[in-house]
Amino acid sequence: MKSSQFFQHLNFQDFQSQFSDAETCLEWIAGVKWPDGYSCRKCGNTNYCKGKSPYSRRCTRCKSDESATAHTVFHHCRIPLPEAFKMAWMVCHNPEVSTYEIARIMDVRQMTCWNFKKRIMQCLDEGKGFELMLNSGGVNAK
Repeated sequence: MKSSQFFQHLNFQDFQSQFSDAETCLEWIAGVKWPDGYSCRKCGNTNYCKGKSPYSRRCTRCKSDESATAHTVFHHCRIPLPEAFKMAWMVCHNPEVSTYEIARIMDVRQMTCWNFKKRIMQCLDEGKGFELMLNSGGVNAK
């Protein structure tokens, strides 16, 4: 099941209970990002050990450390991960939702909402679904 469909089939209360903390969000991202196991982006090695941050992977050959959020829509996200997930749920559930509405509901700056919604919509528009960014390298985060 595509992640965008996953988010659409969860009502808000179920979503909030499942993704209430950063640990749960990181665990979910890592599971979707590496469903068939880890492969180093630099050298292709499949062996890894625990990285510096939670759910990150460190290549045993080249020692490259990759966080769960790297190369995803959540890469360099400046809002807390549970809030970013909440925003992603809102956009996947209703792509027409206004960034002003998101900002009002979440008490976040409208421009922050606009930038993050733009990332999500770009991935959805490319037809990759929401896991988009989790497997394909995602959107260029700046």
